Amino acid sequence: MKTFKLEKEPKISTGFRTPEHYFDDFSVKILAEINTDKKVKVIPFYRHKRIIPWVAAAAVIIALMIPALNKYNNSNIEIDENALESYLAYQSNLNQYDLIREMDNKDIQAINESIGLEEDVLEDILSSNPNIENLISE
Repeated sequence: MKTFKLEKEPKISTGFRTPEHYFDDFSVKILAEINTDKKVKVIPFYRHKRIIPWVAAAAVIIALMIPALNKYNNSNIEIDENALESYLAYQSNLNQYDLIREMDNKDIQAINESIGLEEDVLEDILSSNPNIENLISE
């Protein structure tokens, strides 16, 4: 690889040059500009009577569109109970104690009311299942 020496390489000019004697009277020109009392024409916003109705109309339109945008952005997705149950069943790090800890009294009462096994149905299930000991221990 060829060695690069900064001092020996040709210099490229930037193309920017200041006029001759520019900085000699630069401060005098700046002070003269500052000391002159030039009045700047300020156009106040409240004098534009054509703009105010447009601003008000835009504000009303935006205010009316906020509920519609919230309705479309916050669409509730209903979860299928079977999909939720299978998801919870196959999670290896989730056990029955974790579920019980997250439940409150209303949830527990709802579970008790929704399970309506009669004695005959329960007896048939226990008698037909060969793994009765596993069912009883759970």
